[in-house]
Amino acid sequence: MIKIIKHLFQAIFIYLFFITGRILGIKKSRKIFAKLFFWIGPFFKSKNIVKKNLDIFSDHSKNVNKKKIYSNMWKNYGMTFIEYIFLDKLRQNNSHIILKGEEVLKKVIDDQKPVIFVSGHFANFELMSMEITKNNIDLATIYRPLNNIFLNPLMEYLRKKYVCNNQIKKGINGVRDAIDYLKNNCSIALMIDQRVSEGEKIEFFGKPAYTTTLPAQLAIKYNLSIIPVFIERDNNENFKIEFMNEINSKNFKDKVDLTKKLNLTLEKMILKNPNQWIWTHDRWK
Repeated sequence: MIKIIKHLFQAIFIYLFFITGRILGIKKSRKIFAKLFFWIGPFFKSKNIVKKNLDIFSDHSKNVNKKKIYSNMWKNYGMTFIEYIFLDKLRQNNSHIILKGEEVLKKVIDDQKPVIFVSGHFANFELMSMEITKNNIDLATIYRPLNNIFLNPLMEYLRKKYVCNNQIKKGINGVRDAIDYLKNNCSIALMIDQRVSEGEKIEFFGKPAYTTTLPAQLAIKYNLSIIPVFIERDNNENFKIEFMNEINSKNFKDKVDLTKKLNLTLEKMILKNPNQWIWTHDRWK
């Protein structure tokens, strides 16, 4: 009961934030919520997780400015949060996106064969699936439902209407759904940077971390290519989305070998812009 009441109050605040943001407009809202999250972020219980993660990262990489990464992460978090109520405008507009690797998308269309798109929680990560579907590629996206029962219906509605109509809930049933979509010539998109307790312990920035092997398993079983996608926020309002060269599953001996390659690819993305990755995931728990 206490949890339900807590979720209700959280939802009320978030709905009020969304209404306020919609009234103010996307430009002002981005500035306001970037500052708001910068101020309140340190009070979240994830503070210790972020600190631990950045310590591991700094051991692996030289000249890491942990304070800068921490503050920029929360600013990006705030902008991404309020952008949910503007997904309709982001869907309608193309001027805010610079695409790199359009030939990769064209090949997917020309080959008429599904692929698996993978990325992490960079910048506004919802834009990956949005841009793929805007390029007329049949796609289903794997997502994790929110724990808050008062917020989740809105988020599912926004994702289905403006990001990708085919939404797959993470879990055993979701795996079955993903297989069905693949068999119907529909590509799959998912984030691979969260800790997955049922995954394999695979090295990530020099330390073993539970990692999903789902993209590797699907790619090997159905002879599919994997396309990594990197998203970067540019000057707060614009984004760069890079569709990287495909990874051929035939070149790897098993799911662990392929997943190691995906973790290395994710590491390179984070190193490219650590300020815009969400460091709140407890990868090394």
